[in-house]
Amino acid sequence: MTPLLLLCADPLSPRRTDPHFAAEAPAAGERGLRVARIDHDALLAGDAAGAVAAVPRGAGGAWYRGWMVPAARYAALEEALAERGVTLLAPAGDYRRAHELPGWYRTFRTVTPRSVWFPTPAGQAPDRERLAAGAARLGGGPAVVKDYVKSRKHEWDEACHVPELAGTDRLAAVVGRFVELQAEFLAGGVVLRAFERFTAAGEARVWWLDGRPVLVTAHPDTPDLLPEPALDAVTPCVAALGCRFVTTDVALREDGVWRVVEVGDGQVSDLPRGLDPGALFAALARG
Repeated sequence: MTPLLLLCADPLSPRRTDPHFAAEAPAAGERGLRVARIDHDALLAGDAAGAVAAVPRGAGGAWYRGWMVPAARYAALEEALAERGVTLLAPAGDYRRAHELPGWYRTFRTVTPRSVWFPTPAGQAPDRERLAAGAARLGGGPAVVKDYVKSRKHEWDEACHVPELAGTDRLAAVVGRFVELQAEFLAGGVVLRAFERFTAAGEARVWWLDGRPVLVTAHPDTPDLLPEPALDAVTPCVAALGCRFVTTDVALREDGVWRVVEVGDGQVSDLPRGLDPGALFAALARG
């Protein structure tokens, strides 16, 4: 039995696919994937059983393709699907490991910027002493602020970039503003990442299934830029992570070294607008 592809339903018309993913439904069907829909809003609200009510019982293995889901909600999704005889092909533990920086960082530490993180609840920034101690571990210099999953790079000066980690006042201000803007959506805690300078070639998003790159696309934020990355140093890291379906965003540092900017679970990684996802779905159809 070919896998099931679980897409997010349109909140205004539950029998349709969310417009952001609408083009993926026919492309998946053409590659042999069966398609069902889940209620993303219900899942986020804590009603996992309601979220999967339209998923056929006994449907076997399934991939999720949709909006990001907090790791705890993804675990609830896994449990609700299991009760209907459906098995997520990316288990909850793998999802968390690929989706959140603390899960993948140590595996990729030789090919990604140095990082430290501070677990903290939403709305609460780490205190100055903790921030200063973490900054010292990075050895000073510029850094970027993010949570376990996302940054606010579009508010670069206000809530993302720290020109010098030794300047605790500025560091605390940027972190505080980041936490304020993330509000209840803060994922896991605050991360400080050493800032590295990349060329203007842009980022490539590499899609991996079972340790093999099956598709290389532009990053959705820069769809007109598609570098051709060297993956020799990245491939063993992906294999060591041990997650079936992941993405790596890679960029060329100014010294000519390819670096991993971000790792993600492939189920919630976005494709550039207008790109034919056929090659990706053909790989997923093999289960």
